[in-house]
Amino acid sequence: MPFTGYSRPVRLGVLDIGSNTVHLLAANAHPGGRPTATTSDRTVLRLMRFLTADGAISEDGIRALEAAVTRAREIAAAESVDALLATATSAVREARNGDEVIARIEAALGQSLQVLGGQAEAELTYLAVRRWFGWAAGRIMLLDIGGGSFEFAAGAEETPELAASVPLGAGRMTVQFLPDDPPGLEAVERLREHARGVLAPLAEQFRALPKPDHIVGSSKAIRSLATLAGRRVASVPSYDRVELAKDSLAAWIPRLAKIPPPPARSCPGSPRTGRSRSSRPPSSCTPRWRRSRSMCSR
Repeated sequence: MPFTGYSRPVRLGVLDIGSNTVHLLAANAHPGGRPTATTSDRTVLRLMRFLTADGAISEDGIRALEAAVTRAREIAAAESVDALLATATSAVREARNGDEVIARIEAALGQSLQVLGGQAEAELTYLAVRRWFGWAAGRIMLLDIGGGSFEFAAGAEETPELAASVPLGAGRMTVQFLPDDPPGLEAVERLREHARGVLAPLAEQFRALPKPDHIVGSSKAIRSLATLAGRRVASVPSYDRVELAKDSLAAWIPRLAKIPPPPARSCPGSPRTGRSRSSRPPSSCTPRWRRSRSMCSR
């Protein structure tokens, strides 16, 4: 790790090469103190759209990565960053031509690249959540739907009792299952069937753990607890395809978290009424577990 061994205040940088963005964060830090972020720069790539039929990242995608990484390196130099930690996640580690992609990224960056495994990615995300919310949060369940992968972690300590990653990112699922715009209901059902097959073994492992006190994660995952569990999509054309992929995956979250589905009745503003998805149902139609105070709604 390049951040160790400093006895003076330093400028640290972290470069996160994800499936959706290349994100540079620079911060001032000193031993024993809280780092203070000073610079944040994102380049939106959405690498999943550059995947070829055999699972490789196309030449256009690699060039886009090189350009984004070169930009981040130049900004880090302009910000006088003393040490830069560069990591890559799902899109790079699971690409068929991953070795070539990594080599070209490192050439553009001028240093080595750390490729995180799926479990390590889930564990680090959980650690960040635990550090942010503290011990008072009790048992935490993390759900993070990314562009290339879907991470889960749960536990009551600083490190999770169970952590896992599956290749069910919203961008990846959009490319594989929802090629048409708008997608048809049959395509959505195929995606959900695929998600069920991949998530079923994982669900059994998480259900064996004590029920979490708080569920944290992407807003789409959390929203699904109230709006999608046990319900069907009524109007496919009104959905963005990537958002629809997230919704289809997130429909399984209540099963992972041991949360019962909402009552099988039609409420004003629910998808069955044909009203806008942004409409909020009255509080009487909101499941009791959704109305309770939790860190998910903060």
